Amino acid sequence: MVIIEGHQAIPNIQNAIVTSGTFDGVHFGHQKILKKIVKTARELNGKSVVLTFWPHPRFVLFPEEKTLKLLSTFKEKAQLLEAVGIDYLIKVEFTRAFSQLSSETFIQNMLVEQLKTKKLIIGYDHRFGKNRSGSFEYLKENSERFGFEVEEIPRQDIDDVGVSSTKIRQALFHGEVDLAAGFLGRLYSIQGTVVEGKKIGSKLGFPTANISVAEEFKLIPKDGAYAVRAEVGGHWYKAMLNVGIRPTVDGLNRVIETHIFDFDQQIYDQPIQIEFVKHLRDEKKFDSLDDLKAQLKKDKVSALTLLEEY
Repeated sequence: MVIIEGHQAIPNIQNAIVTSGTFDGVHFGHQKILKKIVKTARELNGKSVVLTFWPHPRFVLFPEEKTLKLLSTFKEKAQLLEAVGIDYLIKVEFTRAFSQLSSETFIQNMLVEQLKTKKLIIGYDHRFGKNRSGSFEYLKENSERFGFEVEEIPRQDIDDVGVSSTKIRQALFHGEVDLAAGFLGRLYSIQGTVVEGKKIGSKLGFPTANISVAEEFKLIPKDGAYAVRAEVGGHWYKAMLNVGIRPTVDGLNRVIETHIFDFDQQIYDQPIQIEFVKHLRDEKKFDSLDDLKAQLKKDKVSALTLLEEY
């Protein structure tokens, strides 16, 4: 997949079959549209193109609102789109000035002149331009003038999947990572870098890799203990992970720490990916470090049982 930074750098794409949107999480609902794009491109001897906006429009239009957390960083989204089979991903910088473009201007500049779109495929209720004035009906009425076909994925086709980014976020906020996986069609994951911690886990016999996630907007599931898979250096390992403030130890900052089973390597500053399999328990404050250690032993048994199939 070719990633293009900015709409000014768009090359000549043969028979561009296009869709646009934020596609946060690239869940089952999104995949309905994306697979249609890929299939149509092959049938018309063309290329599948996703036009996406970054940063997320809400970060630009409502900067004071700090509650929105995203299911995917741009890098993760690109990896997921490539896995679906998309040929081109065009990253359009979303600014306040861009948000003021009329639907007519957006369509003429981006879809007609830049992309020379052959066919546009969108999900139901998708709209373009300032005040979301560019509806499917508007596109359909003007398709001959614009010079491209327009197709809308019916509401029923997407609603039948029963998936939305909001539903997935809510599941993760409640620690229901297995439910989120069902909506996504894969395990929910985070990517980060291993950083040095206070080595308290090592003293308890459960050394941990502390994970720093650079993107503050990335959604981290509810505090607690989880059975997870960890990828380091191209290899996957079974592991358990804790998200939270570690109330038994210090109770200060929220941290993410992973104990990788049967693993004894120095991995500071290395990238790490975590896939969440199942929530084990909520975080709690124990009366002593011995009590915490005893619980960690129980967590390990539970995690290994849940991870048998992985």
